[in-house]
Amino acid sequence: MERVWVKNYMPGVPSEIELNNYHSLVAIFEEAVSRYSDRIAYVNMGREMSFQELDRLSYNFGSYLQNELKLPKGSRIAIMLPNVLQYPVCLFGALRAGYVVVNCNPLYTARELEFQLKDSGAKAIVILENFAHVLEAAQTEFKIKNIFVTSLGEMLPFPKSAIVNFVVRKIKKMVPKWNLENTHSLKTAFSYQGQKLNKPNLTLEDIAFLQYTGGTTGVSKGAMLTHGNIVANLQQAQAWLNPLLESSGEIIITALPLYHIFALTANCLTFLKIGAKNILITNPRDIPGFVKEMSRYQFTTITGVNTLFNALVNNPEFKKLDFSKLKIALGGGMAVQKAVAEKWKSITGKPLVEAYGLTETSPAATINPLNLQEYNGSIGLPLPSTEIAIRNENGQYLSPTEIGEICIRGPQVMKGYWNRPDETEKVLLTDGFLLTGDLGYIDHEGYVYVVDRKKDMILVSGFNVYPNEVESVIALHPGVLEVAAIGVADEKSTEAVKVFVVKKDPALTAEEIIEYSRKHLTAYKVPKHVEFKTELPKTNVGKILRRALR
Repeated sequence: MERVWVKNYMPGVPSEIELNNYHSLVAIFEEAVSRYSDRIAYVNMGREMSFQELDRLSYNFGSYLQNELKLPKGSRIAIMLPNVLQYPVCLFGALRAGYVVVNCNPLYTARELEFQLKDSGAKAIVILENFAHVLEAAQTEFKIKNIFVTSLGEMLPFPKSAIVNFVVRKIKKMVPKWNLENTHSLKTAFSYQGQKLNKPNLTLEDIAFLQYTGGTTGVSKGAMLTHGNIVANLQQAQAWLNPLLESSGEIIITALPLYHIFALTANCLTFLKIGAKNILITNPRDIPGFVKEMSRYQFTTITGVNTLFNALVNNPEFKKLDFSKLKIALGGGMAVQKAVAEKWKSITGKPLVEAYGLTETSPAATINPLNLQEYNGSIGLPLPSTEIAIRNENGQYLSPTEIGEICIRGPQVMKGYWNRPDETEKVLLTDGFLLTGDLGYIDHEGYVYVVDRKKDMILVSGFNVYPNEVESVIALHPGVLEVAAIGVADEKSTEAVKVFVVKKDPALTAEEIIEYSRKHLTAYKVPKHVEFKTELPKTNVGKILRRALR
């Protein structure tokens, strides 16, 4: 397809990015810590870390891994941490020493963790003490040789460090007993003064991350994201942001977990590259505490998923915050619903801009122009140097407005799945396009629209029903807080639509929801079943888990 989308780029955004300005992600890091050495890079629980300190501590950590643990270049280093200062130090330390970072979700079960450590062949792990018992239980077939256990208070100043650890361990009892061998002190590694860091020879082809994902087909696989993939995505993101950003004073709120690809690239790396101050939120589920933390900063950017923005706009204290400096509110990870976007705009005065991507695309593929004034229901325009095509079941490319599978080609598309050539072959086509598993279309202006996940589509009497559409309609009902739609077996119509609803209005009935749906949806899309719940199952990022509801 002709790149019609380029004409709708904001002034100053190029159609192509320069891919060879940096030989690796480490080169971007080194440029940032040198250029912004006196600025604050990350803040967590009030503790500030400068670019200079980040440079020093990550250097020491990388040197410790090389010289004390004797790990060769390319070794996989697992990180199982929430948003705390230890995360960026370990991340950049591992990358600087030439290692591959394996991000682990702290909410993994022992089975999930063991699979990921074994599959990646991890040689070391940095883990928060709260989850050390899970690692202990995970070491049945695969024993990890080097373990760093840290605490929530470890990088905070005394006495705050002691108070936080006392509350977490003794009062809230959030640290179950654990017993692990081969443990190392992270404090020792951060202050290591032994041999110098041996700077590895890294190229854009070297793997930077094994980022695990259910991917487009369900089984957990490690997407091999190279230094080139990530560098390309950072160049694309910065090109898109440049028209709005200042040379200093940028502050980003990071509530999404850094181990997730969205926050990893968008927050941790992109905003490091431009010298911004990054506010790390350790527990965004505590909405009152989160809003209180936000009130301390005149933030310019916030990223999140629909459920997070929905929780914020329904918090009375959030409405009192100062939004005068806010420039960018970016939603991704799942569909942004119209009801949430409109409420966000009415409170903050700024639009909620939707973007789209996958773990396999490092992640950003499309984004709306940042000067967008109103919600448009689109996931935006393809980024510079990115192509989007729509294909049907037979692999033929479709015309504008025709619905098919969204396919992506660009320098941010992964190398493939770790040790899974069979799975790689299913999604990476010979012409370089990645099959996303998402259904959608492109309009005549180049804006891309996601209709739904291929596997979530509901088939009612031969008609396709997309859960996103049903959910976005019902979410507009004033008595609804959250909603999810799935297909359930039905004798007459093969499948029927069932919705799970969390009430905002305690008096809301199933009949009201069905009646409301009839006014806004074609008959076959109207839910046949309504079930009320106190909460919906979600991933740690806040994405609603339809499969758990099934």
